[in-house]
Amino acid sequence: MTTTAPTGEAVESELRRVSQTVRRAMLGAVPDGEPHRWLYQLVRAYPSRPGKAIRPTLCIQSCRAYGGSDADAFPVAVAIEMLHNAFLVHDDIADGSELRRGRPTLPADHGQALSLNAGDALVVLANQVLRRHARTLDDEIADQVLDEFDTMALRTLEGQATELGWRRERVVDLTPEDYLDLVLHKTCWYTTIHPLRVGALLGSAEPSDMEAMVSFGFYLGAAFQIRDDLLNLIGAEGIYGKEINGDLYEAKRSLALIHLCGQVRGDDRDFIAHYLSVDRSERTAQMIDEVRRLIDECGSIDFAADFARGIAGAALQAHEAAYGDAPDQRSAGFLKAFVPYMLGRSA
Repeated sequence: MTTTAPTGEAVESELRRVSQTVRRAMLGAVPDGEPHRWLYQLVRAYPSRPGKAIRPTLCIQSCRAYGGSDADAFPVAVAIEMLHNAFLVHDDIADGSELRRGRPTLPADHGQALSLNAGDALVVLANQVLRRHARTLDDEIADQVLDEFDTMALRTLEGQATELGWRRERVVDLTPEDYLDLVLHKTCWYTTIHPLRVGALLGSAEPSDMEAMVSFGFYLGAAFQIRDDLLNLIGAEGIYGKEINGDLYEAKRSLALIHLCGQVRGDDRDFIAHYLSVDRSERTAQMIDEVRRLIDECGSIDFAADFARGIAGAALQAHEAAYGDAPDQRSAGFLKAFVPYMLGRSA
């Protein structure tokens, strides 16, 4: 069955609507107590900053597509977004990032120790929200929802460990396949696969093909991550919301950097090997400018952009298997519209 996808403007409008309601719910789940200045004020920081709300929106729309209502999925969508905010705090600590959603990161403002504690608190609160809702569900469905959440969290941590391990071991010789395996774990499970699967589960106890959502979610999430990596290189100041070239300072193994490592030879390869071998604090602006020059010279941005378009084409095909027979084809079409949206976003 063919679905008609809404416009990018319609996707943006729905994302804004969900973002506002989820943000209020997240803040409402944070205790209003002590120590406010050293814990709960920090816990509220990232949920207070407007975000895209991609994960909760995917969860809600997948629930709708399989016959459910917003109320059926909303608490779980909130828990997913709270866990996302916890991951952001921990990422900013691990990466030494300076900007998050256009403002200083928690560790930049409050130091690593208090920020780590606030991130841990967000994990606990996300689980509280999730388990409170699970108690209202049929026992079998509740167990599935909780299992899906735990699986998603572990897959994400596995991906994070792999990326950090690559940096620690100064790994250079990676392939696009290595990148996709990393993205499957680090990004796709909690950004796309889990929201889609748990949403469908909440909408209908027996969605037609939960495994098909892994394929669709993987391709959709990979397109999202490649675009995110590219925005770090080409995003506009004041719009992107994070530190331009921050991934290069971190030596993040993006698809563009992996492509570059496979292209350079001679002195350029020696330079890249040195760049990857030093700590972030030793990577100077001049070094980053040289890496960026080589990325442009080797066509690595174009390679990654073309790769993302191919992944997006695979996502469109996988969408049919995941949602072609879904009861609500309007919501199924909305999920399909996320494919071009992921490729076209600027922040």
